[in-house]
Amino acid sequence: MSETNYLLRLLKDFPLAQDHNPWARRVIDFEAWQNIIELLAVSDWDFLGLWAERQPMDGDKFQVHMSLRDAENSTIVVATLPLDGLSYPAISGARPGAARLERSIADLYGLVALGAEDMRPWLDHGRWPVNHPLAEAEPRDIIPYGYDFLTAESDQALHQIPVGPVHAGIIEPGHFRFHANGEAVVRLEERLGYVHKGIERLMEGRTPFEAAKLAGRVSGDSTVAHAIAFARACEAAAGIEAPPRAVWLRAVMAEIERVANHLGDFGAVCNDAAYAIMLSHAMTLKEKILRAADAAFGHRLMMDCVIPGGVARDLSKEGLAHLKAMLREVRKGFERLAQLYDDTPSLLDRTVGTGITMASLVHRFGAGGVIARAAGRAIDARKSPGYAPYGELDFDVPIEIDGDVHCRLMIREAEIRESLALIERFADGLPSGQLIRALPIRAGEGMALVEGFRGEIMTWVRLDDQGLVARCFPRDPSWFQWPLLEACIEGNIVADFPLCNKSFNCSYSGADL
Repeated sequence: MSETNYLLRLLKDFPLAQDHNPWARRVIDFEAWQNIIELLAVSDWDFLGLWAERQPMDGDKFQVHMSLRDAENSTIVVATLPLDGLSYPAISGARPGAARLERSIADLYGLVALGAEDMRPWLDHGRWPVNHPLAEAEPRDIIPYGYDFLTAESDQALHQIPVGPVHAGIIEPGHFRFHANGEAVVRLEERLGYVHKGIERLMEGRTPFEAAKLAGRVSGDSTVAHAIAFARACEAAAGIEAPPRAVWLRAVMAEIERVANHLGDFGAVCNDAAYAIMLSHAMTLKEKILRAADAAFGHRLMMDCVIPGGVARDLSKEGLAHLKAMLREVRKGFERLAQLYDDTPSLLDRTVGTGITMASLVHRFGAGGVIARAAGRAIDARKSPGYAPYGELDFDVPIEIDGDVHCRLMIREAEIRESLALIERFADGLPSGQLIRALPIRAGEGMALVEGFRGEIMTWVRLDDQGLVARCFPRDPSWFQWPLLEACIEGNIVADFPLCNKSFNCSYSGADL
């Protein structure tokens, strides 16, 4: 029996949680949790997320959930471990992508991941007026923590280069600590958490419509994708589906968001290789897309256009005309941009072979999106497990295998072309009908996996019997991609870090919640 089948059989022996949709949630015991961890060390299952909450029937106790996906057949399961105390077996030994989630759970709930190698605070910088804000939330004095960065040892002379948390540009705050041997990077370590917003706590007790505004602000450049993930999770919890026209309009918005961000990233990587004209051309095209989005949906980023049960904005004939004009201009301009990249050897010299991510490491960290596809992993939530309306149209998911900066640009280039075609096909094929379906007021749990421009967004939500949000966990792709950035820069020169960083384009806000 394969490890995958053994894991499914192990989970089937445990009771199903009621009203958890669309995938099963099993309530397991301590021994089974440990068995799963051992299997994760050798199996192909994808690790999707780890989060905690109070036990619904006993608010003085807690439980932790992990979500997994069978890489072979896309079966998704959630395993829940009810806790008698304040600890649980760590997953990070088998799947290192779980390390920062474990540290966040410790900060927010005071729950300890037994066996975890890294137990330093992550989100908590000592600046909160309370400790463990999602648990007892006891008042405390504000005393910022020092932070023990990891060390590097060598028989060569090493030096440290601290960068941030305040940067020269308009990006969000994050600290990067380099250990370098001359120009070669020996170790990079990140410290994030400077923009923690308390979104999970702010969502509690709110209606799905109120909480949707918060979900749409987890990461502003992915507002459509996060809003779709939250809406689909709420609809699953409530046992409904959005009307077909709303589903197709969501897809139009999602692909517009993907193209706009990919164009910005394409230009930004080239700009950091000192080829600024590419950024100028790319941002001109991105501006055309944002203006078309404003004309079509009333907002440049399409913020708050996706709501639980449907969408808040329709696409008029005038809006469709704006989108058509944008598609013609962007297609023409982008092909010139792609040709310029291919015809510039000095640019290719900086991107080819730089910042390589190994496919095995991508899998162990659970990373998806452009980073995974550039390293040969064909992961795309639109295809697997898939969701409407993507199953009704054929489209390609591009794959590269070398995993360097150049491959990540090539994936973006191919996805821009695919998404431009999808926008046109979705817009032309919009079904008629209503834009929203009311959510019934009922208790339930829902989960969604949606492909944003960075990769998979996993959102889990629990609605109480008043239909209010009792708990929500929106997991941005950046949680699993930031640690890989630390790995891919190793052995490269310091001057290549901006290219590696921009080719990843992880979200600070999305990882800080």
